[in-house]
Amino acid sequence: MDFGSPLQRGSPSVTAPEALLRPLGAALARASLGEAAAAFGVELCEAFRCARASVGVLAEARLTLAGSSHPTDLDPGQPAAVALLDAMQEAIDQAEAVAWPAPAGHDFITLAQRQLAGTGAACTVPLVQDTRIVGALTLERAAPPFSLPELAQLGDLARLAGPVFELQRERALPWPARVRRSARGLLAHPARRARILVAGALALALGLALPVPWRVSAPARLEGSVQRAVVAATDGFLQQANVRPGDSVRSGQVLAELASQDLELERRRRASELRQHENAYRAAQARADRAQMVTLQARAAEAQAMLSLVEAQLQRARIEAPFDGIVIKGDLSQNLGAPVQRGEVLMVLAPSDSFRLILEVDEADVAAVRAGQRGELALAAQPDRTLPFVTRRIVPVASAADGRNFFEVEAALEETPPQLRPGLSGVAKVEAGSRALGWLLAHRALDWLRLAWWKVTPW
Repeated sequence: MDFGSPLQRGSPSVTAPEALLRPLGAALARASLGEAAAAFGVELCEAFRCARASVGVLAEARLTLAGSSHPTDLDPGQPAAVALLDAMQEAIDQAEAVAWPAPAGHDFITLAQRQLAGTGAACTVPLVQDTRIVGALTLERAAPPFSLPELAQLGDLARLAGPVFELQRERALPWPARVRRSARGLLAHPARRARILVAGALALALGLALPVPWRVSAPARLEGSVQRAVVAATDGFLQQANVRPGDSVRSGQVLAELASQDLELERRRRASELRQHENAYRAAQARADRAQMVTLQARAAEAQAMLSLVEAQLQRARIEAPFDGIVIKGDLSQNLGAPVQRGEVLMVLAPSDSFRLILEVDEADVAAVRAGQRGELALAAQPDRTLPFVTRRIVPVASAADGRNFFEVEAALEETPPQLRPGLSGVAKVEAGSRALGWLLAHRALDWLRLAWWKVTPW
């Protein structure tokens, strides 16, 4: 390692060689590029009695400041930082060490160095890795001017420090940039590039031909295995609503009640008529009037039938749950006092522990789905858990919604966690065998192109 000729080493303006190792040691001891550049600059300032030493790195034709012995004076975009970058770029463009005031016999452009130095002295030395410039090193001091022996020492030091800062810069890059750089390095030689391209093409072809599991994806929703509509059995007015959608109910529980005042009056009238006919029948029986007895008996039977009808209507005015389940539709709490008609649907109930799964399989994929296939369901309410299911039936009629055609496929869940509720939606995947990876990636685009070509061709 030669830091100058013997005459130069004896010059009083030349730094001792061992002192130049300290900046390199300080840079190698730091983990990041900024810390390494700052430590390097501090040691250089001490070795060369400078006011400031700065390091710039060059990446993809863009020069940036990596660090300085006094970083607080170099805010990005400020005149001092701009002047420093101009001085570094001036030396990089000339690929030589440049100083102001210029030493004797040093014939280079020094406009940026003069602007940076002001009334003092400044010099910039390119940082080199092999034969490639990777950055620049700039030193500033009040006096004396930088001599040729000092520039020679700084040139030797720049050749040693260049690989250090280039390595630090590469380590600071994000991993995509490192991958791109490695790829460019591998493809730099034509022979190696050809081998890599051939190997890559073979690997790509083998990868696309590799069979992988194919699972048909489709939107899915949960429904109760049975849905029972609760209807009004008679005309009337809604008097009370005891449940709302989402409430769990028990078999026989009163869900709602209709106003029954008119029916209660009708029941009393029919009961009074029945008693009158029964009393008249007993009087005719006491007189042994057989004709009158037959007539009154028929009238009593008719009154009894009408009374039974009114009592049945009173019973149906109390709307009860037909089984244990959950209310999925019908909020009557906002319609109290409203009239209802016979046969009007008031609520819809579904079992809370028995479900069926409905898949909306796209028409392009329905040919691959059959009854008995297994699959998995991921609900939007529980995306971290999948539920296994088995397909049961394919509805042979297409449906249209949201601009697409699909077929409904009924499936049965193999397990029913307690958190399930009718109406939950998610995404289902049905196992449909294996296909080549290339076919899975391109079959939809190819199908679209075939159909488009068939549409535009006249033959």
